[in-house]
Amino acid sequence: MKVRKAVIPAAGMGTRFLPVTKAVPKELLPLVDRAAMQYVVEEAAAAGIEEVIVVTARGKEALADYFDKHAELESLLAARGDNDRLAQVRRTSELVQMEYVRQPEQLGLGHAVACAARVVGSEPFAVILPDDIIAAEPGALTQLLEVFERYGSSVIAVEEVDGPAIQSYGVIDPEPVSDGVYRVRGTVEKPALADAPSNLGIVGRYVLTPQIFDALAEVKEGAIGELQLTDGLAILLKDQDIYALRFQGTRYDVGNPMGLLRASVEMALRREDTGPAFEEFLRRLLA
Repeated sequence: MKVRKAVIPAAGMGTRFLPVTKAVPKELLPLVDRAAMQYVVEEAAAAGIEEVIVVTARGKEALADYFDKHAELESLLAARGDNDRLAQVRRTSELVQMEYVRQPEQLGLGHAVACAARVVGSEPFAVILPDDIIAAEPGALTQLLEVFERYGSSVIAVEEVDGPAIQSYGVIDPEPVSDGVYRVRGTVEKPALADAPSNLGIVGRYVLTPQIFDALAEVKEGAIGELQLTDGLAILLKDQDIYALRFQGTRYDVGNPMGLLRASVEMALRREDTGPAFEEFLRRLLA
């Protein structure tokens, strides 16, 4: 079955970016000249996703405004003959169909995904975490969908994580099945380095069968009252195979200030319109 829908959990308060996130959702903080969240919506559209379901919260209405049509702004740009910016503004509202659901309490990633169950319905869907910007060609979600089509089971993205940093990830117990593809034998949430079953940490791309919603309904709250998606995957694994893909590409964690800064610098350097001048500026600055 074709995967038509993607869920983007975006209800967090963005406390690591305070004070700016008192007024601006962290997903709208800029990477060069686009909101960080636009990159993941573009990735979804490039993968053939037709509908994006954003799980949001009170105070984050600007997310809907960003992706909505802005007739007055378009008229102003058209009257000025500013066709380049007009095309950029129109493209933002035409990428995919956008839907919004509320997460009334921030009770973890598993709970956020479950909030989208009614809109997703009984079909497979993707989950994209907007804190993970992945520069890849083809896109990371496109890579996952190819594996989903091959095996017909849920697929999660993983990358190699070295050293103590593995303690910040959900980690898979992998059984290799082909180059970069693994059958998941189990998952462990944030293990101590000595207890990690591998160095393959789960990152923010998933393609899931709708049975995940039944699995999430069985998940017990953790120590801080949250429902973890990794725990739902462990339950789902009892009834069906789950695969993992070590995707090709560079991941940026833009959920913290240094990650956003690094992504901004590297993406600006890659672009033809900003790269040469920005590189020259950095060379003069470092000299």
